Amino acid sequence: MKPDQATIAGVRHEAAAVNGTRLHYVTAGNQGTPVLLVHGFPETWWAFHKLIPLLAARHRVYAVDLRGFGDSDVADENYSGAVAAEDLHALIEHLSVGSMHVVGQDVSGGVVYRLAATHPEDVISLTAIESGLAGFGAEGLADVTHGGVWYIGALASPGVARLLFEKEARAFVGEYLYPLYGVPPTAVSPEDVTEFARTYGRPGGFSGAAGLYRGMLTEGQELRNLAQDVPLRAPVTTVGSRGGGFTHAAFRGVTTQEATSIQLDGVGHYVAQEAPQPLADILIEAFATNTP
Repeated sequence: MKPDQATIAGVRHEAAAVNGTRLHYVTAGNQGTPVLLVHGFPETWWAFHKLIPLLAARHRVYAVDLRGFGDSDVADENYSGAVAAEDLHALIEHLSVGSMHVVGQDVSGGVVYRLAATHPEDVISLTAIESGLAGFGAEGLADVTHGGVWYIGALASPGVARLLFEKEARAFVGEYLYPLYGVPPTAVSPEDVTEFARTYGRPGGFSGAAGLYRGMLTEGQELRNLAQDVPLRAPVTTVGSRGGGFTHAAFRGVTTQEATSIQLDGVGHYVAQEAPQPLADILIEAFATNTP
């Protein structure tokens, strides 16, 4: 563990050399079915630091820094959601705990969907939180003429993230992004922002986000084809809050089963940080319902 790296009681920091990269992850709990938590943007595993203890009382919990995020290795220009999904598959093999309940938040929705579609043996159940999918509406999030956000296109453009965002990571994350989504200081503290900025501000700190957003803008037809050829077999739960039914609309298009839809009213976009206890209650129930 690095001297300035944030942590919480009861977690162990680990690293795994998988799929040509090194992934940092934390683990907590020693009983129950395993759970893999996958963050979004502008997040790292730390987005789940209030959720992990709530789940670890009943489950073995793993929270990963995706490639190009947090304390995992940076990503190159070929990084995409497909690469990220293979990283997670290799990590699950490395952990040797069997199939897992997989939870994805925000831009990792496409990653966890690919994992569940291409490696169904890895996934007991899939929960998507405030997530979209390319080909199923996510591209619209970058359409500034219809309420989308400008930074998605900027991050997806080669070289722009390093030029514009790395040196101002703390201001961009703490003074712009979280306030943009109305996140209260009680949910994301200055200390939280310090931890996110610590790694987003390193050279290549936005490389993971850049790769995932590039994919979000280009892989729509690929995901539509995947959904047609390999509809999900794992049970799917969607959790919407600020985005309303957006998540459910996307994920019901990639499964032949009925996806369970849960709406958290009065909660913003970053659910794990803003409402950890209600989210934990939802997840624990979903895991219990969907464990064979």
